[in-house]
Amino acid sequence: MNKTVLFPRQSLYLLLWKTVTMSTEELLSVDYEVYGKVQGVFFRKYTQSEGKKLGLVGWVQNTSAGTVQGQLQGPASKVRQMQEWLKTTGSPQSRIIKADFSNEKKIESMDFKDFRVVR
Repeated sequence: MNKTVLFPRQSLYLLLWKTVTMSTEELLSVDYEVYGKVQGVFFRKYTQSEGKKLGLVGWVQNTSAGTVQGQLQGPASKVRQMQEWLKTTGSPQSRIIKADFSNEKKIESMDFKDFRVVR
């Protein structure tokens, strides 16, 4: 019975902690483009999943040049984590040559509600 009582408290604590953390940390927006073998290897799906896991919002899409591009928004520390993931990890079958980041800016609020794959 204690487990039933503790679980909601723990969930509430985590929710409050996330809210406080997100509200005190500056928000960033940054555009990105990833080069290499990044199309046909589920790169967009993995990018969306990682972005959501980190609590980020934004979008990702393939380009006609064979790259993947998009925009990230969220707490600065999480944006930094995602930038590192885009430069070094990607999807299991991807081969990243480089990732460029541009238009980085502080924002007051996020422009997106979720992280989506644009087709």
